[in-house]
Amino acid sequence: MSVNVKRIYEPAVEADGYRILVDRLWPRGIKKEDADIDLWLKEVAPSTELRTWFHSGKGTFAEFKKKYLTELKENPALKELKSAAKEHKKVTLLYGSKDEEHNHALILKDKLT
Repeated sequence: MSVNVKRIYEPAVEADGYRILVDRLWPRGIKKEDADIDLWLKEVAPSTELRTWFHSGKGTFAEFKKKYLTELKENPALKELKSAAKEHKKVTLLYGSKDEEHNHALILKDKLT
């Protein structure tokens, strides 16, 4: 199984394989019919409270990661994500954040690989 991470705003390519949007909120400026996603698994995204806390600048990415991993332990959507990833040889996790180095999709990728 191969897992990649990509911004939803980048064009879809065949090499993406099975495309899973892992954001709780639908990305701005993208029409659902144009998104070219196979699954929107919003329940696996960080809680609204955690996302708001992190984007307020009150914590570091390391603190965010620790809190998000704690949330994932009790999140049944993680099992669904793992199942989808096993079912498909190539999976791309899609996210909307502008920050390509500090986002929850990278944490999810680590959980899958």
